[in-house]
Amino acid sequence: MPVLIVVNSVSEWPFHIPGVAVVDAKSYLTKPEYGDVRGAKVFNLCRSYRYQSLGYYVTLLATARGHKPSPNIMTVQDMKSQTVVRFVSDDLDDLIQASLAPIESDRFTLSIYFGRNLARRYDRLSLHLFNLFQAPLLRAQFTKNHKWQLRQIGPVPVGEIPAQHRSFVLDVATEHFAGRRPSPRKRQPAKYDLAMLVNGHDALAPSDEKAIERFVRAAEACGLNTDIIGRDDYARLAEYDALFIRETTAVGHHTFRFARRAMMEGLVVVDDPESILKCSNKVYLAELLSRHKVRIPRTVIVNKENIRAVGRQLGFPCVLKQPDAAFSLGVVKVESQAALNECALEFLEKSDLLIAQEFLPTTFDWRVGIFDRQPLFACKYHMVNDHWQITKKDATGKRRYGRTETVPVQHAPRQVISTALRAANLIGDGLYGVDVKQHGRRSYVIEVNDNPNIDAGVEDAFLKGELYTRIMDVFLERIEQTKAGKRIA
Repeated sequence: MPVLIVVNSVSEWPFHIPGVAVVDAKSYLTKPEYGDVRGAKVFNLCRSYRYQSLGYYVTLLATARGHKPSPNIMTVQDMKSQTVVRFVSDDLDDLIQASLAPIESDRFTLSIYFGRNLARRYDRLSLHLFNLFQAPLLRAQFTKNHKWQLRQIGPVPVGEIPAQHRSFVLDVATEHFAGRRPSPRKRQPAKYDLAMLVNGHDALAPSDEKAIERFVRAAEACGLNTDIIGRDDYARLAEYDALFIRETTAVGHHTFRFARRAMMEGLVVVDDPESILKCSNKVYLAELLSRHKVRIPRTVIVNKENIRAVGRQLGFPCVLKQPDAAFSLGVVKVESQAALNECALEFLEKSDLLIAQEFLPTTFDWRVGIFDRQPLFACKYHMVNDHWQITKKDATGKRRYGRTETVPVQHAPRQVISTALRAANLIGDGLYGVDVKQHGRRSYVIEVNDNPNIDAGVEDAFLKGELYTRIMDVFLERIEQTKAGKRIA
């Protein structure tokens, strides 16, 4: 992929970096040879990104040409928005206070060069700001009034890089343009690159280490070079063709920001941000499934005004759920009106609406894995002994799980599979795990999960390696469709 540095004047860029071409803004904007370059990475180092300035048009036309500009047009707008700057300041408040605590003055300027600062103590803050405002050279202005706040962030004109910073800028720029960190594995030539977002400290990770290894082998057998990335690799997403999130997802979490960023960059992404949004809220799911006549347990949407009516409508025991509950956290069985009142009021402090459902006792739940609108696996998740859920936390905080039993999809009850497919198809064509209860002769959807568990020896117990291959085949097909313009990433 060609790499271009665009500046107002070529004389402003004092460095030579192998494999990187330097061009002035007017030439990039007007000369046909630059418009005809395919898939270029464009690092816009113009003096200003002001509306309708040369720097603004460099990013705008790079986007129109199918190039990958840094900063992109959304970042250009975000840097101008005080609302976005205040949001970032609040979001990074703990890191800002910890990083700037030793500073005695009430003003501080942080220079960020390709996500780095000369002082290593500011590296974490620099990287986080670079991840959120992906411009190569940034200047962040902080002020202190009781506590530190980010007041302004914008580009550093190349001509304003202090002389004493230049050798450092050359080093970090050379490292950045060298590309992704090399993998220790011997890589086979491949047409496309896949990033897999993983968090080794995620206690509830959707795939264990062995499953991740199997995903990597399957991907590379399909011709996809695969890198395992973490939250600090946000700035490098544009280097890939696809993103596969194998970390527990949530709205307002870095996984959601990764998904949104990947979609903006035109990557094939699983889980896509819309699926994360939809699956993470049980109020939305209840309304969606009910409206489309997919059978769910009798359900009441709870607010502060109708708490007392819930028991009359559902009876006791019933199940109370926070909208964003996951892994049985934020899900309680209440046996009486008094217990319902207490739990509902506690939950309503976090959300204006809750879900209450009738209690359907079963010895196991079905989990049907679905990708690209096709069923992949069917598992029975059995309840923990002497408990009503598939997982239980003991007094020490340790989790216990019920046993699992995976069966061929064709051997699972037809009604369970068809009900799961109907529910998943209302969300999209992503990777979902649909939880279904069989109660009597009927099947009830409990929820649709994005980012479903796929662990070695559990969900892959029947298909084994073929499960991972099927998933990676879909990635490959979608990447090729996206490149051919037949699919919107």
